[in-house]
Amino acid sequence: MIELRGIDFAYEPGAGTPARRVLDSVDLVVEEGELVVVSGPTGVGKSTLLGIVTGLVPRFSGGRLEGDVLLDGESIVHRPPRERAHAIGYVGQDPARGFVTDTVEEELAYGMEQLGLPAETMRRRVEETLDLLGIAELRARDLRTLSGGQQQRVAIGSVLTMHPRLLVLDEPTSALDPTAAEEVLATLTRLVHDLGVSVLLAEHRLERVVPFADAMCLLPGDGRLLVGPPAELLRTSPVAPPIVELGRAAGWSPLPLSVREARRAARPLQQRLVPPVEELAPLTGPPGEGLVARGLTVSHGAKVAVREVDLVLPPGRVTALMGRNGAGKSSLLWALQGTGRRSAGSVAAAGTDPAAVPPGRRRALVGLLPQNAADLLYLETVDEELAAGDPDDAPGACRALLDRLVPGIDGEAHPRDLSEGQRLALALALVLAARPGVVLLDEPTRGLDYAAKAELARVLRALASEGHAVLVATHDVEFVAQAADDAVVMAEGEVVSSGPARRVVVESPAFAPQVTKVLGAPWLRVDEVVAALEPV
Repeated sequence: MIELRGIDFAYEPGAGTPARRVLDSVDLVVEEGELVVVSGPTGVGKSTLLGIVTGLVPRFSGGRLEGDVLLDGESIVHRPPRERAHAIGYVGQDPARGFVTDTVEEELAYGMEQLGLPAETMRRRVEETLDLLGIAELRARDLRTLSGGQQQRVAIGSVLTMHPRLLVLDEPTSALDPTAAEEVLATLTRLVHDLGVSVLLAEHRLERVVPFADAMCLLPGDGRLLVGPPAELLRTSPVAPPIVELGRAAGWSPLPLSVREARRAARPLQQRLVPPVEELAPLTGPPGEGLVARGLTVSHGAKVAVREVDLVLPPGRVTALMGRNGAGKSSLLWALQGTGRRSAGSVAAAGTDPAAVPPGRRRALVGLLPQNAADLLYLETVDEELAAGDPDDAPGACRALLDRLVPGIDGEAHPRDLSEGQRLALALALVLAARPGVVLLDEPTRGLDYAAKAELARVLRALASEGHAVLVATHDVEFVAQAADDAVVMAEGEVVSSGPARRVVVESPAFAPQVTKVLGAPWLRVDEVVAALEPV
């Protein structure tokens, strides 16, 4: 159906920087009714590859493109995105940024209006799409009031109404809670199986998408594209979900890609494991005062986003904040940081209300990484951002942190030209280098590969060991298993569960990591299993 032949792509050289080759002699064929996953390290070129298919690259990105893109054997490499829209639909990493209307029904119809379709055709396709995606009850809803999962389905619907034969998705589950992600992936699977739509998607959280994939594309970072069955590529790939790492460690063959397959293979393994002794850091950790919130309430107009929340962030511990999209996690973080207005309650960090101090002092007291990390980036180059973020007594601290998370980012590059994961890593370096007493992170793993997330977990553990209090709002249950001591679960603005992470994350199947689903409690991580299998 869609074919890439001999694709070479490189970004043009800048002032004092050489051309950067991203893709080198890449060939790829996506057949009708096939779901293909694209993966690889952060910043390796996954979004660039998708952009070449949709026509957005190099038209809106710059760079030099060679090779050919064919649709049913006909070259479309020089056709603009508009002339591909009837066959190729695209949904970016943040669906809300692509919305151009106010309501769900209007958004579903907008693309067809641009194609000049008859009114009766538009009406029929809107109704078909509402039913197909299970969002008929949302037709009149304001797009701004939808949850993340609902917005993602509306974004998919807005391109489906144009009846594309290929759906291209960039990180479709990165901003979604586990339940919403499963709903979106179930929708995509239905499109592939029942309607014969082809799907090409880039995703870092392979544990979510690999069980549904017909084929996998891996960009190792040297310009090549490796294509093959997921189990074959993942057997030796440095980019692999926990279930695959578990299969490697246990020597399973064939390599399981789903929890169901792994549970069947794990029965002999379970008999060889001695459960680990639970070791928790003391509640009164290293010196520090942490943060205490009492009766915290946040309202947005008539809507109560956070309702009478009591929260204690002790020094020396990493706390995970979990819950469905729209549960109130981001509103809570902004209120704790002091910028977000609160309707009632109190917050004290090191005995001081963050809302009562000037912004400069607040940054040292409570540091916040917002959900849109690009909001922190405003200078012309990466090096300028890093220099501005360095503490006075620690020049080079930001660059050192950035290189730990995502090494090799060009200092002369403009921050807006970085990939989503690279921008996030840059913003993380700025926040963490300041070493605030309380660290608040909102979805800090979006766009990060497994290696970067493991390094971030080590950075946060080190900060906690030095007496800092850390709160991480996240949908990434595998990261929680790596980094968190404690977990707090919110629903509809209220805390519904809290306690040690090892206990909280296994209470609900939605928040349980893959290792727990396969082996049961108290196992959370592959390294625990490997340690239990090692000879004494």
